[in-house]
Amino acid sequence: MTNGHITVTVDTRHSDATEQRRTPPPPPAAAASAAVNLDYDDDDHNDDDDVADPNDPFDIQHTKHAPIETLRRWRQAALVLNASRRFRYTLDLKKEEERQQKKSLIRAHAQVIRAALLFRLAGERELVITAPTPAHPVGDFGIGLEQLSSVSKEQNTSALEEYGGVKGLSNLLRSNLDKGISGDDADLLKRKNAYGTNTYPRKKGRSFWRFLWEAWQDLTLIILIIAAVVSLVLGIKTEGLSEGWYDGGSIAFAVFLVIVVTAVSDYRQSLQFKNLNAEKQNIQLEVMRGGRTVKLSIFDIVVGDVVPLKIGDQVPADGVLITGHSLAVDESSMTGESKIVHKDHKSPFLMSGCKVADGVGVMLVTGVGINTEWGLLMASISEDNGEETPLQVRLNGVATFIGVVGLSVAVLVLAVLLGRYFSGHSTDDDGNVEFVAGKTKASTAVDGVIKIFTIAVTIVVVAVPEGLPLAVTLTLAYSMRKMMRDKALVRRLSACETMGSATTICSDKTGTLTLNQMTVVEAYVGRNKLNPPDDSSKLNPEVLSLINEGIAQNTTGNVFVPKEGGEAEISGSPTEKAILSWAVKLGMNFSLLRSNTTVLHVFPFNSEKKRGGVAVKLEGSGVHIHWKGAAEILLGACTQYLDSDGHLQSIEGEKVAFKEAIDNMAARSLRCVAIAYRSYELDKVPSNEDDLAQWSLPENDLVLLAIVGIKDPCRPGVKEAVELCSKAGVKVRMVTGDNLQTARAIALECGILTSNEEAVEPVIIEGKKFRALSEKEREQIAKKITVMGRSSPNDKLLLVQALRKGGEVVAVTGDGTNDAPALHEADIGLSMGIQGTEVAKESSDIIILDDNFASVVKVVRWGRSVYANIQKFIQFQLTVNVAALVINVVAAISSGDVPLNAVQLLWVNLIMDTLGALALATEPPTDSLMRRAPVGRREPLITNVMWRNLVVQAVYQVTVLLVLNFAGESFIPKQETKSLDSQTKNTLIFNAFVLCQIFNEFNARKPEGMNVFQGVTKNRLFMGIVGMTFILQIIIIEFLGKFTTTVKLDWKLWIASLVIGIVSWPLAVAGKLIPVPKTPLSRCLAKPLRRWRRSRAQSQLNTPSTNFSR
Repeated sequence: MTNGHITVTVDTRHSDATEQRRTPPPPPAAAASAAVNLDYDDDDHNDDDDVADPNDPFDIQHTKHAPIETLRRWRQAALVLNASRRFRYTLDLKKEEERQQKKSLIRAHAQVIRAALLFRLAGERELVITAPTPAHPVGDFGIGLEQLSSVSKEQNTSALEEYGGVKGLSNLLRSNLDKGISGDDADLLKRKNAYGTNTYPRKKGRSFWRFLWEAWQDLTLIILIIAAVVSLVLGIKTEGLSEGWYDGGSIAFAVFLVIVVTAVSDYRQSLQFKNLNAEKQNIQLEVMRGGRTVKLSIFDIVVGDVVPLKIGDQVPADGVLITGHSLAVDESSMTGESKIVHKDHKSPFLMSGCKVADGVGVMLVTGVGINTEWGLLMASISEDNGEETPLQVRLNGVATFIGVVGLSVAVLVLAVLLGRYFSGHSTDDDGNVEFVAGKTKASTAVDGVIKIFTIAVTIVVVAVPEGLPLAVTLTLAYSMRKMMRDKALVRRLSACETMGSATTICSDKTGTLTLNQMTVVEAYVGRNKLNPPDDSSKLNPEVLSLINEGIAQNTTGNVFVPKEGGEAEISGSPTEKAILSWAVKLGMNFSLLRSNTTVLHVFPFNSEKKRGGVAVKLEGSGVHIHWKGAAEILLGACTQYLDSDGHLQSIEGEKVAFKEAIDNMAARSLRCVAIAYRSYELDKVPSNEDDLAQWSLPENDLVLLAIVGIKDPCRPGVKEAVELCSKAGVKVRMVTGDNLQTARAIALECGILTSNEEAVEPVIIEGKKFRALSEKEREQIAKKITVMGRSSPNDKLLLVQALRKGGEVVAVTGDGTNDAPALHEADIGLSMGIQGTEVAKESSDIIILDDNFASVVKVVRWGRSVYANIQKFIQFQLTVNVAALVINVVAAISSGDVPLNAVQLLWVNLIMDTLGALALATEPPTDSLMRRAPVGRREPLITNVMWRNLVVQAVYQVTVLLVLNFAGESFIPKQETKSLDSQTKNTLIFNAFVLCQIFNEFNARKPEGMNVFQGVTKNRLFMGIVGMTFILQIIIIEFLGKFTTTVKLDWKLWIASLVIGIVSWPLAVAGKLIPVPKTPLSRCLAKPLRRWRRSRAQSQLNTPSTNFSR
């Protein structure tokens, strides 16, 4: 360790974390099956596509938690020309192993240093307890950065005591434990200068030059550049500088253009991902400043800040506990061990990056940014290490299959052209034989071979669709940026795709289907209903005092009354804010009540028990235990109630009346909360701190004080969003902690339930009833459930598991820490951006920033759009592939020449690959996407409709262009020389071919729709790319003939080219009238293969038994 820095040498040969994820590699198989999605089920009529083929390395159902070996396997099976570009946005397996090792080393470094120091002292027999260094003032503060950091990092309790405990430390930091720091700009600047900011150095992203270098790594492009250089040298040598540089120079320029366009496209994508990653890390949290609760970014936290903590929060910086009740912290993110650590005054130190697992507390920030273990960890590892998606993996399989075919075609063309050339069957444009044995110069022969070799390599460039898997990244980058505008932040790329396959959404009620703007609209004190609910004039002062005391102390919220007067500022959860607002209207003095009583113990609100409690010591020797929670549950624990006159009454005879009041409120979609208390003797309260921490608050013999009905209105547009889901084949289920009556009322209001008659079991069910069923019964009943009331987070998890086992693709919303298992288990976990805890957000795949169900439906729309756009691009690219390959192969075999040369093919590749992906992969979602069934998880990428469209266009293009190739000279005006005739014919073929692709790009927009122009003007990028491609084609033909070996075309040939291209539009309409079978072509082709495999497997099973009998 030098100058406070640690040098770590990482051995990347082995990683325990990685080894645990490994599985034995399955037998290798050809990549072709990924393209056609073969189904190997035993039953020929079994349409279940949810079972992945173990023999297909590209058939990965989930990449979310896929083993490392599975991810390594598909990479090894892929045919790749440029690995650095193809795998850029996938998980870097080597870096992942290094990252895991770095994590474990950095996590442990403080303990290692400390252990080494103790070992050295023990060895020298000098092991003594040394007094901490006295605090040295620095600027306006009483303690310096190094001293403060050592206290936090070493968790030195003796030093903390020496400085006067947390109170003394706060004085040194000029902070107030109750009100926090002042928070003015001058104070914040001083703190940042003295102790640093809560940020850490980030690794710089790739520069544009790095993307340029990576685009250059393509093997075929490197070969073309070498060929261009050789051609350039030979050309200049034989024809001179003025004419000889064109062939080699034009190829080099075309390759350079491909590299630059590719690099620009990739660089733009990287910037979009960088912005989205920055958004993910910008956690918002509440801090006490100047006595009021303010919400700010985690990056704005400074030393001296007072931060309230609750279950699910991330500890934003290093700090010391001020007060805490049942506070437990999960330190696994720092220590690597999944161990919950309880925090109290004996163990007061909190580490940045850890999660609050239970309880509540308040901390004083003592270390930020790089001065914390978490900051050091985050600065030392790259945050985002890539992630592949199932569609990306499948497209790699398709690209590999096409690439193998293209490579075979290229080898065939190379062999045929070389054979014809050296056998004397190849002629130039004037009809002269190009090679005559013993007469042709060596340099001329080499030049001829290079040209043939260049054509073959260019066919490989066109045939291997490197851009196909990257089109997924492009469309995801575009979609993610647009989804941010629709209030959805994508944390995992694969979730975008999977959302398009979602068949059911299990949604929370509060804040998702409702506005989360709660107000108390009905209140019962004793048997009397308050009208209006905040009318305190009819209440006995003793009853009012007890209600206010219970609300003020049994809350995680806060009430701030400005000194200059004005309306009170109330913070906390929506339910807490509603009840605090009601109490303020009743006359509650929040700060006075909090100062007059002392909190002995807190039982934080628990989603399992549906209640929370607090024990408070009064000014004398009395103790009050206050409870607040679900009305019908708390009512069951009450034996008495206080009437409005302050008299204790037995509740037994009135329970039915109270239950009726609760049911009436619930039927009107009100959330019912009861407030109760009981007296307790001080001598029965544990005096020992450890015993007190384990003490369970008495929850029997309670006295009911009040029942309130809280209104949370339905969100505008939710009913329409639910209806849209229903039309799209997505079932919406509501899972809520509210009672069944409230849940039913909201479900009817939102359109989840269509009528009261529908609201019968098991369509509407209580969580405890579902929980009590056996696993098999849960699976049978899960699909029937529409509403689940009084559910716990575990009930939600059980429902998700049952639905998934039944073949559903499940999306789940959640906001609480206890929702994390369900969010993790679901196919798509959707956490809430406003009310969601950090634990819930980290377990989710997508964060809904406005907590709105309508935004969830927009995510479904985008998910379907991703899949649809990729299919459009596949159809377009395969049409170009098939047409270009067939034309060149047929021409090469029959005439020994190819109509499309290397430079022309590179231009076609640019249109097809980068520009085509930009145009088609960025199509915005349309309403028609939500009028079709969800995309099947195992549905073939190339559907029967796509095959039909592809074949119709490819056959047309191949037919027309081959006719031009063999009989074109009879259609075009005679030129001065035979060479010019041939060049004009080839130019017409090239021009017609490119225009066919431009017009076919419109057809690809709507694979099933008749009107391919619908909404085209709204996509400016598409129109811009098509327009630019057309203009560049005119420039190439008319002005760059020397480079592309083309000649200028007269207006008649231009019209002929345009007509050939335009015919593809009516042809596409006519083609869509051809019916296609519902059964995917891939499944039909797979049947013979399945039968053969079955018979082969059967014969292998029978062979050993036959031998044994002999």
